[in-house]
Amino acid sequence: MDYYFSTGQMCVGYHKRPLIKDIEIGLEKGEILTLIGPNGAGKSTVLKSIARQLELISGVVYLNKEDLTQMSGTKLSQKMAVVLTDKMKTEMMTCEDVVATGRYPYTGHFGLLSKKDYAIIKEAMELVHVTEIKDKDFCEISDGQRQRVMLARAICQEPEIIILDEPTSYLDVKYKLEFLSILQEMQRKKGLTVIMSLHELELAARVSDKILCIRGEYVDRFGRPEEIFVPGYIADLFSIASGSFDEENGSMELEAPKEEAKVFVIAGGGTGRNVYRSLQREGIAFISGILFENDVDYPVAKALATEVIHAEGFEPMTEELVIRAKKVLDSCTRVICCRQSFGTLDMANSELLSYARQRGMKIDFVSGEKKKDRMESSRGRMK
Repeated sequence: MDYYFSTGQMCVGYHKRPLIKDIEIGLEKGEILTLIGPNGAGKSTVLKSIARQLELISGVVYLNKEDLTQMSGTKLSQKMAVVLTDKMKTEMMTCEDVVATGRYPYTGHFGLLSKKDYAIIKEAMELVHVTEIKDKDFCEISDGQRQRVMLARAICQEPEIIILDEPTSYLDVKYKLEFLSILQEMQRKKGLTVIMSLHELELAARVSDKILCIRGEYVDRFGRPEEIFVPGYIADLFSIASGSFDEENGSMELEAPKEEAKVFVIAGGGTGRNVYRSLQREGIAFISGILFENDVDYPVAKALATEVIHAEGFEPMTEELVIRAKKVLDSCTRVICCRQSFGTLDMANSELLSYARQRGMKIDFVSGEKKKDRMESSRGRMK
């Protein structure tokens, strides 16, 4: 298959010493590729090598069937924009001046900007919301603002392909989502091809068409998100020893308490997640049930609870499960109920609540606006 962007047996590194070997990438025009892997794995090295800021040790990089190393600097600048983590050195330049440098591949020897160039600069700055700081000194703005200005500069360049090294690292959640949405819009409307590295795995899973996983001297996996984010792989790739990462929903949780569980949580339908995390922060071990495996509470409970009594999704909670849950509940000293009501398929949990009442157990109800206050009052009694 003829790809718009591809590499053949690419080997990258420093001072002719290989770091990552045999990198094979194939992208169609308009695809988004994200590099993931542990810190120090070589993601930035791969990006710098693609961008011709590092010389390839071996192999070749093709852009629309043309060898990237054979392109003139001006032609490459018209085809490719690059935003790396290296800070741009500026002196007495406003933010607008920095963005305007993205038009220089089109201005000729004299570097004069036309009305069209200024219109493109203005549009790029509006797109990433930096118009209000256009007259500020680039050296005197925050890291987050600086990152957005550099993104505007890259967009202003009107590239066919853009290389981004951790582009969201200094952005708050609002600008992370806005920027990735901008990339998707440019991908769809202008056929922009994107190659970037991200630390936010949940964002990588959502925005990428393909993902390249780097570990050791070789590419560990290359494929679509559904081929990468499979149970157990991310924990293995990053050698996660404490806490957990759920590939199916992008949920990352801290390590569960190790002590014996004496608290039983009745939850479901998303009512339990905040309670589970609150208990984890307090170091209080707990058991949760009965949860359907397709319940949004289930992944968090699975990561943080000592035990989760669960039923298969869309299947009724059996009498055997109820008996088992009652037996586990007998070993606890306190119940936290996050439910205000129970559905037809969820009456087993209503039965558990009644059973706890019959045993005279102390029950904390956590729901609605009073959830936080009630949890605060119950923590002291749980310790």
